[in-house]
Amino acid sequence: MLSLPLAPAAPTQPPRVSHAQAFGLLPAELAALGVPAPEATFQKLHRPWTWQGGAPALSRAARSVLEARGLELPAIASRQASSDGSTKLLLSFGGDRVEAVHMPRAVAGGRVTVCISSQVGCAMGCTFCATASMGFQRHLSAGEIVAQVLGVVSELGPRHPSDLTLVFMGMGEPLHNLSEVRRAVELLCEPRGLGLSPRRITISTSGLVPEIRALGGCSPRPLLALSLNATTDEVRRELMPIGKRFPIGELRAALQEYPLRARERITVEYVLLAGVNDSVEDAARLSDFCAAFPHNVNLIPFNEHALAPYRAPLEPDVSAFARALLARRPTLVTVRRSRGRDVQAACGQLVQS
Repeated sequence: MLSLPLAPAAPTQPPRVSHAQAFGLLPAELAALGVPAPEATFQKLHRPWTWQGGAPALSRAARSVLEARGLELPAIASRQASSDGSTKLLLSFGGDRVEAVHMPRAVAGGRVTVCISSQVGCAMGCTFCATASMGFQRHLSAGEIVAQVLGVVSELGPRHPSDLTLVFMGMGEPLHNLSEVRRAVELLCEPRGLGLSPRRITISTSGLVPEIRALGGCSPRPLLALSLNATTDEVRRELMPIGKRFPIGELRAALQEYPLRARERITVEYVLLAGVNDSVEDAARLSDFCAAFPHNVNLIPFNEHALAPYRAPLEPDVSAFARALLARRPTLVTVRRSRGRDVQAACGQLVQS
């Protein structure tokens, strides 16, 4: 396997100002700008089921203040519907594009999971991920992240926030952009807006240890998922250059110290690559890694694409890995049947197109 250069440290510059900054303001900040009825204006901005003609129904006075800061939702550059019911949207912020995936769940009540992006491109360089081919272009601002969610929901639903689950598993490393992601979560959980429970938001990270610790002190604090994908430092460094900075032992220590609420677990995501990380020995080491903290394990058979040399494991090999994991010690194991594979919307397949 080819070694890639070490992912750079998080840049200090702020996100480039875009056309969606009005969606990044809390009610108190709207008031400070002189927006009349700031709480009512915030509600209208952040509750897409009340919009008229696909846009917030604001007073003339509020609109005159906020248009200068950007009221435009991202334009939908393309839309691809999968045979499994999910939809991949290519969203444009000016000249920059990101992808989001809308995934209706097969349960009564119209529940939906939306996978959103936190950056244009990604700096982590994971060798199995299509987004890595873009390199890092820039962070999304909190306003852009929120506008991304509102744009998808206004277009495809759901019609009530209690039916919405968000996962930061699209383009980018969310903890590489922690300040803006943290603010976006605050805005999305604000009761006068969407009012999401932080337990309905999951942030997936490749393993930035200082930022994992910082996330543990955030309020509101979303759920945490770690994209592990290897059980030895040697293999993880080859698959994920971030492993050169943070070895597996440091990751385990950070997760062991991570503050958890009652009945909360950390999700450990593990992409299965045929002949690379799917042995019975890997399963035993994965079980040992997870034993230090409350967890569930999400096995993800690799979604093949032209930008990575790996193969998906055969179904019997996936089952054998799961059985070996359970034989080591009891744990909650799920196998992710990725949505949107036929439109390149599955895990690891997102890239500008």
